Amino acid sequence: MCLHPEEIPPVPEQTVRVALAAFPKGNLYMRLRDELGVFYQDEDFASLYPQRGQPALAPWRLAMVLVMQFLENMSDRQAAQAVQGRIDWKYALSLELTDPGFDFSVLSEFRDRIIEGDVEQQILNLMLKRFQELKLLRARGKQRTDSTHILAVVRELTRLEHLGETLRSALNAVAEIAPIWLKLLAPAEWYDRYSKRFEDSRLPRTAPERETLAVTIGADGFQLLDAIYSQTAPVELRQLPAVEVLRQVWVQQYYAPTDKIQLRNEKDGPPSALRIRSPYDLEARNSTKRTTNWTGYKVHLTESCDENLPHIITHVESTPATSQDQTVVPSIHRALDRKDLLPQQHLVDSGYTSAQLLSSSERDYNIDLCGPVALNVGWQAKAGLGFDLSHFQIDWKQKAVYCPQGKRSYLWKKNKDGYGKPVIYVEFRQRDCLACPVRSQCTRAKTNPRGLTIQTQSDYEALQKARERQKTEQFQKQYALRSGIEATISQGIRAFELRECRYIGLAKTHLQHIVTAAAINLGRVFAWLEEIPLAKTRSSHFTLLAEPNI
Repeated sequence: MCLHPEEIPPVPEQTVRVALAAFPKGNLYMRLRDELGVFYQDEDFASLYPQRGQPALAPWRLAMVLVMQFLENMSDRQAAQAVQGRIDWKYALSLELTDPGFDFSVLSEFRDRIIEGDVEQQILNLMLKRFQELKLLRARGKQRTDSTHILAVVRELTRLEHLGETLRSALNAVAEIAPIWLKLLAPAEWYDRYSKRFEDSRLPRTAPERETLAVTIGADGFQLLDAIYSQTAPVELRQLPAVEVLRQVWVQQYYAPTDKIQLRNEKDGPPSALRIRSPYDLEARNSTKRTTNWTGYKVHLTESCDENLPHIITHVESTPATSQDQTVVPSIHRALDRKDLLPQQHLVDSGYTSAQLLSSSERDYNIDLCGPVALNVGWQAKAGLGFDLSHFQIDWKQKAVYCPQGKRSYLWKKNKDGYGKPVIYVEFRQRDCLACPVRSQCTRAKTNPRGLTIQTQSDYEALQKARERQKTEQFQKQYALRSGIEATISQGIRAFELRECRYIGLAKTHLQHIVTAAAINLGRVFAWLEEIPLAKTRSSHFTLLAEPNI
């Protein structure tokens, strides 16, 4: 018998003691139900189920099981067994002790419903709403954001393995739909070549042999595609996802088929943001950050960092591995605005800052986007002896710029940079520049006058203000608070296996990140209620020797 969360039955004190003694998380689940209350209601997930049909398991309970599953790092089967046999889980889920539970496949089906219904944000947002009601979380405080790389749940493939596996996947898909048609088409050598998984250990070793095999695979793929898109082929074959993947990969990896099949060189291939890396996870991308190269995704975590309150993850953003950090700042602010959780100060690293983001954050949301900004990269600034942009006086009303020698510009033209952002191009008169006594400190051009590219007024002023602020001691003290988000990422990786995807595809990976964040929040609020202090940063024994009191 399943009860509505408002009809929680009383539990004998002896039973509670047994649960606490038997299970490490027993006390957590007790306080979860008795003090935090219920985060979810069936009505929150009503859109996922039809009005008529077989009664479903309570959606609020399945949502809570997902969070508890990630809190204890369980598989679907282990979570279903915990619902069936653990007293603390039954207590937290308001189940009778005799409740038989459910089959573990229900959790996979529920995740699919969540993604199809586009309600994955509810898992975290409803929890945050409850924390706001309990005064554990507030708006207009301080929050911080950082990202880390996520490994896709697919094998890292060499180029030759990628080609072979893509064709093998297409052949398997076609064989399932039209086995007789494929049997008449496939030559005998295809069965030897594509029956087994492509592994580097059994592929040719020398470069000429590998290139010959790549050409052979390419020819086989083009032959299969030609046959599928012929008028005699079954129409449903062209609708198979694996066939479309084969077509796209062949366009990316080979030149258009001629008498000679030829692999594309790296310069002629698509950018990493578009290049398919595995036929089994089409959204996973390959990226490199400093010394780290990976295939998969990125996750951006934003958390509150106010004093005297628990540090709670307020937003999760999952992106392809090739996405730049700056691109997620507007979406983070929009999401926090919808949750009524906008911060007054948002602490980020240099990957999240730009002149445009600094000004738009202040203008649109009244947020102080606090983080290091890029310094002037012109040779004048690097040399320290020349006249960079900061030495020029800008009169925005008159649309004029004055150089260090007092000469006024004659050209003021609105334009766009390489990224499509609005800028202003300024140029001085040639006769003024050629006669200038300090020309060598201003420009290296032999005859052309000095030209400047300036951001719009709001962007330019925001950038200059940030550059001046980051030189101050006050900025260093404020920015030191940002480093705490790295501990959150470390906790997610080491305690919740955040580094590796559980599922395939960006949508399911994003759901994994959201539920992981909800589980981390639950553990942190429990630690706050138990008055467990934050652990100090650990130092090695050798590092401690440098302390003055040693």
